[in-house]
Amino acid sequence: MSLRSAMLTAAVVGAISVGAGTAAHADSGSDKKVLLKGSTTASYFWDDSSGRAGDTGLPASGKPMQKGLAASPSWPLMTEGYVVYKGKKMPFFVGDRGPGVPSSSGVMLDLDAKTFAALTGGTFNSSTLGVDGNGGAGHIKIQYVITKWGSGPGKKNYPLPFSTGSYAVVDRNPAKPPKIVAEGDKPASVKPAPAKAVPVAAKKAEKAEDKADKVVESNAIGGAAAAVALAMFGGGVTVGRDRIRKLVRR
Repeated sequence: MSLRSAMLTAAVVGAISVGAGTAAHADSGSDKKVLLKGSTTASYFWDDSSGRAGDTGLPASGKPMQKGLAASPSWPLMTEGYVVYKGKKMPFFVGDRGPGVPSSSGVMLDLDAKTFAALTGGTFNSSTLGVDGNGGAGHIKIQYVITKWGSGPGKKNYPLPFSTGSYAVVDRNPAKPPKIVAEGDKPASVKPAPAKAVPVAAKKAEKAEDKADKVVESNAIGGAAAAVALAMFGGGVTVGRDRIRKLVRR
């Protein structure tokens, strides 16, 4: 097999593998544009129309209950994004409405039980439709990121309680996407800080020091000159006296 044929075969096999592992409705969206991000408290549910969890039918979107299907009290159905909890990231799409009353207390997202179990380290119990082995956690604080708004009615902004009825209002003014600085982008040029003014006292001290240096230098030069002059004058006196002595002797 030629090198080109081998590379083509590998690419096809890789594409098939990726396609097979991609979720049908809930994508992590990490490579998509961020439209909204925030945090809220999340609960969990699992409505499979069996009646075991108190549900009366399929989720509001008409999609069957599945991993990644979440309920929102105000976001448009089929809105997509992901949640992050303690470093774990899980994708979701809005396929149902809720929570109801809890949303008035700040519980603004109802994750499916399987996603909730994966985030909290528990396991999904198919008999009770609950989550076991996570220490009894039923509510967790999560960060959410919206990467795609659904096209139907609903608030395209920070979540609102179910009681506001925002889920039934068409929102034509979605939230302004947050400004995200991509990794590797060059930071804005920083202007050098202006030189700090030297205090007056420091300037005076510096001038006094310079003056003192000059005085010392001047004294040194003067002293040297005086020494030379003294030596010359003294020598002249000595010579004069010697000459006088010699004349007297004569």
